[in-house]
Amino acid sequence: MTTTPFISRKGMTRRSMLGAALAAGAAVPLAAAAGPAWADQAAAVPATKRLVLPGPTGPYPVGTVQLHLVDRSRPDDIAGPAHFRELMATVWYPAQNVERYPVAPWMPAGAFQAFLADAGFSELASLGPLTTGHVGAPVRRSERRLPVVVFSHGAHSHQGDHTVIVQELASHGYAAVTVAHQYDTYTEFPDGRLAVPSYDRQAPTLPGDFAADLRFLLDCVEQLAAGRNPDVDHRELPAGLLGSLDPRRMGAFGWSKGGTATACATLADGRIRAGLSLDGPMQMNPPLAGDLDRPFMMMSAEFTRATDPEAAAFWSHLRGWRLNIQAQGAAHISYGDNEALFPQVAKLLGWSGQQLQDVIGTLDPDQAVKIQQAYALAFFDEHLRHRRGHLLAGPSPAFPAVTYLP
Repeated sequence: MTTTPFISRKGMTRRSMLGAALAAGAAVPLAAAAGPAWADQAAAVPATKRLVLPGPTGPYPVGTVQLHLVDRSRPDDIAGPAHFRELMATVWYPAQNVERYPVAPWMPAGAFQAFLADAGFSELASLGPLTTGHVGAPVRRSERRLPVVVFSHGAHSHQGDHTVIVQELASHGYAAVTVAHQYDTYTEFPDGRLAVPSYDRQAPTLPGDFAADLRFLLDCVEQLAAGRNPDVDHRELPAGLLGSLDPRRMGAFGWSKGGTATACATLADGRIRAGLSLDGPMQMNPPLAGDLDRPFMMMSAEFTRATDPEAAAFWSHLRGWRLNIQAQGAAHISYGDNEALFPQVAKLLGWSGQQLQDVIGTLDPDQAVKIQQAYALAFFDEHLRHRRGHLLAGPSPAFPAVTYLP
């Protein structure tokens, strides 16, 4: 993979896909009035004006908190002398007593505005969806520590783009930790600084850099598990978070370049007990190498073993439990929040059915959401909690679009 924007098989960058998808709305007069901070954005626009993310299916309400992290083992030459790799991360977890805690937006306001401005459609900023995560809510008390799953986003994407899966895991008793890969995403720091994707070829934006971020995130999880706060600003954490995570039960997943990074990190770090790639191309220089004896699952769409030698080569080195499924009709962005959001945009802006399919594929959007929720949960349940169900054993009548690739 290079540091240029991710290119799909249809020759479009992720940015141009977003631009093409939103182009029909250029003449629609939409107000841009998002609030300045996580805690007060809920009041910026009436709820009926926002796009809506599907809620999680688990029994627990969800809490969330941001972490400002610095990896002092990795100097940041782009930021200048005496600077180190700086990251924003977000922890999602089962919560309690959430009523008085505001829900978090899909992206912080500044980052969301920059994300849309990059595609030329700032007027859509007022439609930013809200999550089900309550900012700063106490962690739900439990006799056992929480299994942990870390997440890596795709090229020029953002750490919230798989919130549907992240909050699904949290609602079922996981701590899910997402990270904003600096220089390849839209990041808003606590002091108000805003970072956008870089086209500098020296920027740390390769899958290997993402994998290093994931491994550092595991270090931070271990600090939280030991009762130490890794936040460099020493901000107060939600009650019950310290000491509540289980570093012996950690998994990872990622989409696109983040899926490749997940494979890379899982190969390199035995702390990752199970890895899940959502349509990762598995393209790296040097190539992914070595055998993996821990569970790994691939959910394919455009980057299949039949069409991509790198994906096939990685699969051939999986010596432990392995599974490769594909949802028929899925596009590259079908495994993510876009599958839920773009149909709403299409309805609002009067797209034709063909225009929508050109963006998200022909897989039914409701099914696409349920597939990513159900299969990610089933995979981590089986391999981090040893809760074996029937979903991963073979085709399910509940998900007829999902095929099991030999």
